[in-house]
Amino acid sequence: MTGDCDLVVIGGGAAGLGAARAAARSRVRVLLVSDGPPGGDCTFTGCVPSKALIEAAVRGRPFPAAAQQVRDAIDAIAATENPQALRREGIDVMLGRARFVAPGCLHVDGQQVSSRRFVIATGATPFVPAIPGLAEVAYLTHETVFDLTEGPGSLAVLGGGAVGCELAQAFARLGARVTVIEAGGRLLAKEEPEASRLITEVFTQEGIDVRVDTRVDEVATDPAGGVRLALRDGGTVTAQRLLVAVGRTPVTDGLGLSAVGVAVNERGYVVTDDHLATTAAGVYAAGDVTGRLPFTHAAFHMGRIAAGNALSRRRRRRYDPSATPWVTFTDPEVARVGLTEAQAAPRGARVAWLPMTDMDRAVAADRTQGFVKLLAGPRPLLRNLGGGRILGATIVAARAGEMIHEPALAMETRMFTGRLAAATHAYPTWSYGIQLTAAQFFMPVAGRHARPARG
Repeated sequence: MTGDCDLVVIGGGAAGLGAARAAARSRVRVLLVSDGPPGGDCTFTGCVPSKALIEAAVRGRPFPAAAQQVRDAIDAIAATENPQALRREGIDVMLGRARFVAPGCLHVDGQQVSSRRFVIATGATPFVPAIPGLAEVAYLTHETVFDLTEGPGSLAVLGGGAVGCELAQAFARLGARVTVIEAGGRLLAKEEPEASRLITEVFTQEGIDVRVDTRVDEVATDPAGGVRLALRDGGTVTAQRLLVAVGRTPVTDGLGLSAVGVAVNERGYVVTDDHLATTAAGVYAAGDVTGRLPFTHAAFHMGRIAAGNALSRRRRRRYDPSATPWVTFTDPEVARVGLTEAQAAPRGARVAWLPMTDMDRAVAADRTQGFVKLLAGPRPLLRNLGGGRILGATIVAARAGEMIHEPALAMETRMFTGRLAAATHAYPTWSYGIQLTAAQFFMPVAGRHARPARG
């Protein structure tokens, strides 16, 4: 396809699909350029395969059956995002590598495309640290780990963030002896400390060796054919396979951003303002390439906003991530929206807490590891009338990923905290715990009452 387009979207992942679909609904001529099958990281190497593997592990399936479940899930979801499906939605698709050559002009594998409006949504790729010897071993990342057809007998996981923790537990349940190595002081460092401690306890109970405050100085091939990690404290870890899960780096190389004046920051992420506009006129960016929230649902939302703003001649929308929830799909799950207690304390927040041992559904399911934590702060002028407003929530529970959306909705709509306590919740459900926790802002519940937040 050549010629003018109303909007060109570069990248076929969640952000690109969000942008392209939003533009198609506006009845404009939109072109999606993708250097791989549309669907991107989430469909092929991220959310979809990881959750399929986790579910297979929970069901106790052997590794070959788990690997097949992963492939089946990818195939089913990819079929809804392939070029044929997108064209039926009114989206033109070109497969190839895009590169800006001048303002308003893009080359896709040598073919020229022109437009006055672009959305950059090229995503991010696994970051590989410069550890001596690492490049010489056959390490895995989240882009390659799902290609395994046989489960490793042992697995070392470098990184204790969400990806590392999810896959560590899944592989342990699939029969591998797993060691998690985290340079920081705790697993899931962005979450509440209580959540980190609980997940560490669960991992230890399940036989996962957790090493925090631990750095790797060198990686080498083990004489037995696996990998050997030399630790800074003098110890060693050996495993059949090594998974590197220490973060992400943006995909901007080869895009020709300097040709159109798109600036990147010191970490290589595309610089955007609150409207997701870049430093180049008519060029917007969305998703992981911006360095904002690195989640599929956040990327899709950003894509829609970026496309809308690029096409709008009037009012533009701001991107506000403050009420966007996220979930780490360990067992129990860790879900969060908004601020942590330490972040909320300077705002005069109060904290309500409910352990799962006081939640009847958790007791009935024999799944009492976890808690609900709600943070509420004063409103301007109204202060704590009606309980104030929700500033954040952390839930650790078997169904935390489903439960988190109620406090997220409360934040998005700025509702009074009291409405969470007043709304009748079905009993016994997991979400009933939200009502019990919110009620503590008004009265004691099981001897617990909301307390001031601590920094």
